[in-house]
Amino acid sequence: MASSTLISDTEQWKELKAHVADIKKTHLRDLLRDDARSQSMTVEFDGILLDYSRQQATLETVGKLFKLAEAASLKQKIGRMYNGEHINSTENRSVLHVALRASRDAVIQSDGKNVVPDVWKVLDKIKEFSERVRSGSWVGATGKQLKDVVAIGIGGSFLGPLFVHTALQTDPEASESSRGRQLRFLANVDPIDVARNITGLNPETTLVVVVSKTFTTAETMLNARTLREWISSALGPSAVAKHMVAVSTNLTLVEKFGIDPNNAFAFWDWVGGRYSVCSAVGVLPLSLQYGFPVIEKFLKGASSIDQHVHSEPFERNIPVLLGLLSVWNVSFLGYPARAILPYSQALEKLAPHIQQVSMESNGKGVSIDGVPLPFEAGEIDFGEPGTNGQHSFYQLIHQGRVIPCDFIGVVKSQQPVYLKGEVVSNHDELMSNFFAQPDALAYGKTPEQLQKENVPPHLVAHKTFTGNRPSVSLLLPSLNAYNIGQLLAIYEHRVAVQGFIWNINSFDQWGVELGKSLATQVRKQLNASHTKKEPIQGFNFSTTTMLTRYLQASADIPADPPTHLPQI
Repeated sequence: MASSTLISDTEQWKELKAHVADIKKTHLRDLLRDDARSQSMTVEFDGILLDYSRQQATLETVGKLFKLAEAASLKQKIGRMYNGEHINSTENRSVLHVALRASRDAVIQSDGKNVVPDVWKVLDKIKEFSERVRSGSWVGATGKQLKDVVAIGIGGSFLGPLFVHTALQTDPEASESSRGRQLRFLANVDPIDVARNITGLNPETTLVVVVSKTFTTAETMLNARTLREWISSALGPSAVAKHMVAVSTNLTLVEKFGIDPNNAFAFWDWVGGRYSVCSAVGVLPLSLQYGFPVIEKFLKGASSIDQHVHSEPFERNIPVLLGLLSVWNVSFLGYPARAILPYSQALEKLAPHIQQVSMESNGKGVSIDGVPLPFEAGEIDFGEPGTNGQHSFYQLIHQGRVIPCDFIGVVKSQQPVYLKGEVVSNHDELMSNFFAQPDALAYGKTPEQLQKENVPPHLVAHKTFTGNRPSVSLLLPSLNAYNIGQLLAIYEHRVAVQGFIWNINSFDQWGVELGKSLATQVRKQLNASHTKKEPIQGFNFSTTTMLTRYLQASADIPADPPTHLPQI
């Protein structure tokens, strides 16, 4: 397919559009009777089992999706990404998060240079620094060991590392290696987030990691100045160099801020924020908490999926299959949302992270060439761990809108519990729901079944489940650092596959710029109104009314207030 051609203009797309009518005549109750179909829709890699037999799809559908992938030059586009070509064309950049977890001897080029040695130079620096902090050879300004870390960053500098941190907290190996240590993430510019993050912490034992590529991100730098003041007011300005480090490429601003440039950890333009967990953005704070050896296993897990995506035929390629099925659900069956349902509390921050990875990547309205899309692209992602979600939004999933679901289960619990006399263990109870819910969605319950159960006639309609609601099931052998890396990479590549099929740029994010630009105008107005009592100008009636109310209600705040930090 030529780059400028819309994928929806191809014969393969049109064939799938026509095929929808055939699928609408089927029901998962009937499709699941075909054991050969179900068997062919089960794929295994490195202990991970994917079952997509509960998708509203036949083997013919899958074949047509593979032909669509061929029409979209999917294999070539994956190759171009791994070869370091500037596939992020609007920013003229390579897209090489796969290089962040490549083995030391790998060769991955960007602009004619192998970037892997640079990656490992930073990883070695993180290993050395984190070991010094954890061992107590690097101490704070008063000689006390730094046992508490606050990582300041927003968006991709926060959601991904928080997901991995939350998943590792209850892993036995990671838990043991983090004993006596704390890791917190400060993202929101809301002062309440500052208050929550410094409550209970002692500046003498706290190390702050400021994550900002340019060292100019408004929210991050205001939070960084706030914590710099918190440290300085307690320990003196000279303490900043001992208690603050940076993940940034702007060494000039890092030094100007008061951080020793030697304590700045680099990452590169070819690392997008939402794909940066495996860079210093995530690896530094996570290594400070858990030790580099644990995080290296996480990187190796992600790398295993990178290799799988690059080399495995599409028929057995887990992220490619998931990406193609998402395109089928969104653009052909008309299901705009996806529920991410991990049956593990350790994965409670997976959905918030994938919301950004997916929605910031594929929430686009034009092709990579700037042509408006005549079809829907992108997914609305949300989710909660099971069984919590069952008592929240599953009602809608079962009897309201059709929302394709990702069920994620784990064979071995991180923290198993067994009670003498119970019918099953706590983890078995959890997994009973993991296995039951996809079938409940697929099969539903008919009025005839309800009548046989003597359900009163006036309740039959209310208790009927139409079924035929698609899902995939992903079963992990365990949830250690390696598996967490695999899960992350599966979703990263799945999102990229979708974007490659839709022929959009999944690696820019111009949609976040306009709001930030308008916020700058409001910031200037608030400053002028607070300090010079200038009237509100240049805004529409609605915004002017809201700003007026806000300024009137905060009129008791001095124009130039003294420094005041949260008091909890």
